[in-house]
Amino acid sequence: MTLLMALPALADLGQVWTDFQSYSGDLQNYLRNNFNKTFNPLSTPVQINFVNAQGDIVVPNPISLNENVYNALTLYSRSDRFENNSAVFSSMTGDEIDRLMTLGSVTANLGVKGQLRVKDKLKNTENSLKVITNFAKQFDDLFIQLQQSVVGLGNATAIPPALMAQLTANQANLQLQSIKIQTEQAKMAAETLAQGLQNNQSLQYQNLNLANISQQMAIANRSQRVETAAEAARLLRATSQMDLLGRSQ
Repeated sequence: MTLLMALPALADLGQVWTDFQSYSGDLQNYLRNNFNKTFNPLSTPVQINFVNAQGDIVVPNPISLNENVYNALTLYSRSDRFENNSAVFSSMTGDEIDRLMTLGSVTANLGVKGQLRVKDKLKNTENSLKVITNFAKQFDDLFIQLQQSVVGLGNATAIPPALMAQLTANQANLQLQSIKIQTEQAKMAAETLAQGLQNNQSLQYQNLNLANISQQMAIANRSQRVETAAEAARLLRATSQMDLLGRSQ
């Protein structure tokens, strides 16, 4: 059931939604491929719930995905008391889904396409900084020209039409260069926001894995306490039986 998405071209600086769609496509492809390999022959309910758990940014909500998969596998699986217990198996499946989502996020960022996106973004950022530097130099030159024109007027009561036109043109150019600089800065601000959101998403996946590890440790500790108590009860019973045998003799 592998579905390879048609990804958009690499985004220019500031086209953050196009860039995120490319990342999201890589994440989805990784998850679909690995769901098939990891959960076969139970990949179908996992894939269906994977699609149903996706939101507006086409990234699955890991909490609802786990809950839906847990319910699906628990309701429709046969179980016994031990390894084939459907509830235990569903919980293990949810943990594996969380692990794959974390790995998928890493792959989408650091895989071949992910590194190409980073390279493209860094090059565009460098080019944008060069553009800002060039605009700033033009801005300074125009400002100096405007100052010199004003100083050259001295105490003149009337400004010649040609000079007035030049002053007006220089003022317009100053405003234009300022707008161009602000436009490039806005692109960088958008990239910073998008990167922060993506980093937060990856961090949430990591936190989810840590929560699962903590839960598994708590379950393991509880099981260990139960086993220790059971072993102590067995030893006490054996000691009591030996004591009774000794008295009867």
